[in-house]
Amino acid sequence: MRQIILIFLLTLGLFAKTITPNEVYTQAMLISDETHYLLKHYGIKHDHDGIVSRTAIKTQLKPRNVWQMTYEIAIKMNILRTAHKLPIIEPVNMSPVLNLNPDLVYEQTQRILTEIKIFKYRMGIKNRELKEKIYTNKTPLDVFNLLRKISASFDELNQAEFTPSYVFGETMRVYDDLTEILAHLKIKDNTIPTARNDKATPKDTFKVSMNILTKIKQIQFSMGVESVDFSVFKKDELTPSDVFTMSQMIIAELQTIKAYIGLEHYITPAATTYTGKTPTDVEQLMNWNLRKVSLIDIKAGE
Repeated sequence: MRQIILIFLLTLGLFAKTITPNEVYTQAMLISDETHYLLKHYGIKHDHDGIVSRTAIKTQLKPRNVWQMTYEIAIKMNILRTAHKLPIIEPVNMSPVLNLNPDLVYEQTQRILTEIKIFKYRMGIKNRELKEKIYTNKTPLDVFNLLRKISASFDELNQAEFTPSYVFGETMRVYDDLTEILAHLKIKDNTIPTARNDKATPKDTFKVSMNILTKIKQIQFSMGVESVDFSVFKKDELTPSDVFTMSQMIIAELQTIKAYIGLEHYITPAATTYTGKTPTDVEQLMNWNLRKVSLIDIKAGE
């Protein structure tokens, strides 16, 4: 009998529930509703149509990209906490994988919902019962676009977008990943920072970010890993927040390289807090990252 029970329990693990994009979308909608509730509580006007038109994209994304957008929202949740004199809670990060399980995105939505609930409790904001709606035919892109909208709504709630200092912190995380990859592959890194461009703008850094993603795409091709077309993120007016998002996409794509070469236990370090950074600082560091990624040869470690 004990053997039968043991086999039964082991079998249960083989049939763990698979979470669908529809279910993740439902949870993201709850986050959206909570964000709107906070905006209403603080009397902040919400530009729904404007945000949708600015943030919606069409491309084939991977769960790793969707997960990284939840990380961006977690950072903005910290900005909200800081504005209300609450301590920062370091966002959850994870070890590199070649193909991220979509279920992990669901887990992130639960963490964000919990953080919002905690914030409301600390601020004495009345809690309310959340009503889940059932959605069908949702895709990872639908979830990503909804999360992008939520991220922009947090800008309204925080009454500020990401500053160059925040973007610099994330760009340093890219630097850390690239440095570790080169060291693991035993590739000599003689790169140095590029010359400072005192007239640099977010548009300049965005362009460099796209060049980095192109380099990563070439590396992924040699690995046999399906890449993502990020060209749809291009637009005429670019802000530090747009560059921040691209730094997140770079970090997401670098995880595939780390997993492939055996760095599956190297988790990207948390961002250091910086102050007084300018678009020039960010552009210079991102250009340095471009020099580093150009050195990567995955065959070097074989």
